[in-house]
Amino acid sequence: MAESQGSSEKMTAKHKKRDPNLLAFTGAAALLALTAGFAISAFNSHRKKSKKKDLPGSTVRLNLLASEILKLADRIIAKSKKVYDTVASIPLDKVTYANVIAPLTDLEAQQFPLIQSCVFPKLVSTLEDVRKASAEAERRIDAHISTCSKREDLYRVVKALSVKGEWMNPEAKHYVKCLVTDFERNGLNLTVTKREEAQRLRAQIDELSLRYVRNLNDDSSYLLFSEAELVGLPPEYLKSLDKAENGKYKVTMKSHHVVVLLELCKIGMTRRIVATAYGKRCGEVNLSVLEHLVELRHKYARLFGYSNYADYAVDLRMAKTSSKVFEFLEDISANLTDLATRELIVLKDLKKKEEGELPFGIEDLLYYVKRVEEKQFDLDFVALRQFFPVDLVLSGIFKILQDLFGLRFQEIADAEVWHGDVSVFSVFDLSSNELLGFFYLDLYKRDGKYGHTCVVALQNGALSCNGARQIPVALLISQLQNGVGGHPCLLRFSEVVSLFHEFGHVVQHICNRASFARFSGLRVDPDLVEIPSLMLENWCYESFSLKLISGFHQDITKPIKDEICRSLKRWKYFFSALKLKQEILYCLFDQIIHSADNVDIVELFKHLHPKVMLGLPMLDGANPASCFPRSAIGYEAACYSRIWSLCSRHLYFKIS
Repeated sequence: MAESQGSSEKMTAKHKKRDPNLLAFTGAAALLALTAGFAISAFNSHRKKSKKKDLPGSTVRLNLLASEILKLADRIIAKSKKVYDTVASIPLDKVTYANVIAPLTDLEAQQFPLIQSCVFPKLVSTLEDVRKASAEAERRIDAHISTCSKREDLYRVVKALSVKGEWMNPEAKHYVKCLVTDFERNGLNLTVTKREEAQRLRAQIDELSLRYVRNLNDDSSYLLFSEAELVGLPPEYLKSLDKAENGKYKVTMKSHHVVVLLELCKIGMTRRIVATAYGKRCGEVNLSVLEHLVELRHKYARLFGYSNYADYAVDLRMAKTSSKVFEFLEDISANLTDLATRELIVLKDLKKKEEGELPFGIEDLLYYVKRVEEKQFDLDFVALRQFFPVDLVLSGIFKILQDLFGLRFQEIADAEVWHGDVSVFSVFDLSSNELLGFFYLDLYKRDGKYGHTCVVALQNGALSCNGARQIPVALLISQLQNGVGGHPCLLRFSEVVSLFHEFGHVVQHICNRASFARFSGLRVDPDLVEIPSLMLENWCYESFSLKLISGFHQDITKPIKDEICRSLKRWKYFFSALKLKQEILYCLFDQIIHSADNVDIVELFKHLHPKVMLGLPMLDGANPASCFPRSAIGYEAACYSRIWSLCSRHLYFKIS
């Protein structure tokens, strides 16, 4: 394994050499870069074989062996227990901010980067034993944190301080309030009987949630189709399918097969059969799991004095109450109705031309949106990739972030990393030249790596015990396909948008100036955390910024043309009302089942579907428990949050 890792690094390093003449500007504007003074000293990435540099101020530990990860996790737990024991032993009449809160905040600030040092290798390491050790370390640390969050002795001390009302600044007051809330949402203000009941319910809820997801993941169902029934699908899609003994193609009920088919298959009956089967995955099994989950969640919430689980889940978010969420969703849905109706008429008319008098169904939505898109837009997204070489896109993003936020980015040569593909950047305040933070870029696919794009906080910018601010460190993980044979990595437009989105999180993490680790970096209200990133996506559709981030890969002075820029901006909002209506449908479903008792889930979905989707009925036999797993785990009673962020994004963008 170690030997193959070494050869892999040599190979990727060869492909990753950047053009030494590439400045931090792009497209036609690259010609002006010599005089513009953009102050972005990036893309000098040929790595020397000298001693690797540490990042000043970072306590994140890289390239730990499996045994070292487990030892570090045990030391973290031991140190944490020692501090908690000391704080918990303080007499209630002797509590002060200095002997209760200060040790806890210092511990959190010191240990966060060490905890992340144990946990993030499972996402990026090429070594299986390291990934396993990282997952085990996370399990141990999570178990310890869970135990500490239920310590009654610690709760009594923190509660005594909050009641004492010792003078504190607003942020410190909020921190203490959050600590108390955490303890109390773990049942420490309940009677012993109720607390034990809450713990029992929590364990059942967790087990059922995992069972629900496991059922979907384990589903291996498929449908058989002849080539004639799959007309419209590209050859590469057909090649990706297994074949049955009778020569027919196996279309699995996995989303990557289903979505492509619903978008491209010209045979309406095939689309309907696939959409219906996809909507029935795990059928009655997951329906009963979801019904039981909702019942247990209501019981759990009522132990804490809430009337239903939705109020419990939303209480600590920006929305505050489920009634506010309902008002928000219904208001958005009503405002979308006129536009969505016009969009649906266009789709119905096109289906009538192509398929005669067959009724338009929800299974036709993706296909006919795609067909209208092809007719109305001169956009070849395959050809468009040639204008988005990754270094050029990154350079343009850095320029835009510099202008928006007054930041300067500089690549650090010879910094210690865990793979040859990884690069490291420092971030400075453009006017004062103050070092603000660092981030790692781990952009390319490889075996064993986490399969999604995300930003991971490695060290937060909280204040340490001596009053000095820690240096924030972030990691941006992506799954780009590295260039081969000396060719650059060319990005799909969706990958460009994704990079903009994730850099919103990077900037948010590095520029957050909260004093406490609990509030620093990305640790903000869940309804807020996506707003900066969604707002930044707007720059992907403006002509001036598209010129900055684009350039033909063989001649970067040639950005994408003006008409393409205009088409991309129109395409962004293309049939957006119908798409958002469909998301609102699921969000309303999620809120209702978590706001009322004994809801007939299937009948509710059957009623909501035509009401929200302008008369389009749900597919016969469709099971809402199969369609929308976020209600079962991860976003229960909070599925509205993405639309909340989306609407806030548009408001902020208009103000700016």
